[in-house]
Amino acid sequence: MAGYISNDNRKVTTHRLIEMKQRGEKISMLTSYDYTTAQIVDQAGIDVILVGDSASNVMAGNVTTLPMTLEQMIYHGKSVVRGVKRALVVVDMPFGSYQGNELEGLSSAIRIMKESHADALKMEGGEEIIDTVKRIISAGIPVMGHLGLMPQSINRYGTYTVRAKDESEANKLIQDAHLLEEAGCFGIVLEKIPASLAARVAKEVSIPIIGIGAGGGVDGQVLVVTDMLGMTNGFSPRFLRRYANLNEVMTQAIGRYIEDVKSCDFPNEKEQY
Repeated sequence: MAGYISNDNRKVTTHRLIEMKQRGEKISMLTSYDYTTAQIVDQAGIDVILVGDSASNVMAGNVTTLPMTLEQMIYHGKSVVRGVKRALVVVDMPFGSYQGNELEGLSSAIRIMKESHADALKMEGGEEIIDTVKRIISAGIPVMGHLGLMPQSINRYGTYTVRAKDESEANKLIQDAHLLEEAGCFGIVLEKIPASLAARVAKEVSIPIIGIGAGGGVDGQVLVVTDMLGMTNGFSPRFLRRYANLNEVMTQAIGRYIEDVKSCDFPNEKEQY
């Protein structure tokens, strides 16, 4: 089956994303963590692939994203880049690789870019990390921001509930979005915030705003690929739409394989040398 944008094989760049916002074309974004999945996602016509530190949850089985190391993110980033021809590949900077130290943040960013060959990086936070963001961008590295619910700060929040519902937190989020734009970020992910607030941010800044649980008034959407394909169970936030039930498909296929092995039906004469 052909991809949605199969007739447009030009490499997606940060500049093209801004052009898409300007002409009102929505931006599609999904996560990937390995070569095979990235190939499929890219060939389907996705605009942006996020190598998310959510790999900590869906690939490694951790409860939070905090355990992910720089080396692990580079490994996943490198694997994804090898499978991608068209999409813009953005790699998450993991917890502890940039907070509180500009030079360490720059060093981490350079390592990821040099070793993974990714197109850009994503960082969580606003005013608190703005000097590090500026330093990384000044080195020629494109940065995407991330505001709202920030999983790397989950121990401070204590909950994954909707963020920025009160006026003070909403005002800070708006201010942080402007700071990230002024610093030179090419886009911002807004996670799990009121739709009206996300729409306001998208109107106030000139860079693309990508939402996850942030309503439809933004410039694009991102989901975790294993969630939207129905590979995961027990995680059903309001913003998640499942486009397949691969958990059921895979379980049935594996069950048939086991039956065929046990009954000596596999391999048959045509399936051996």
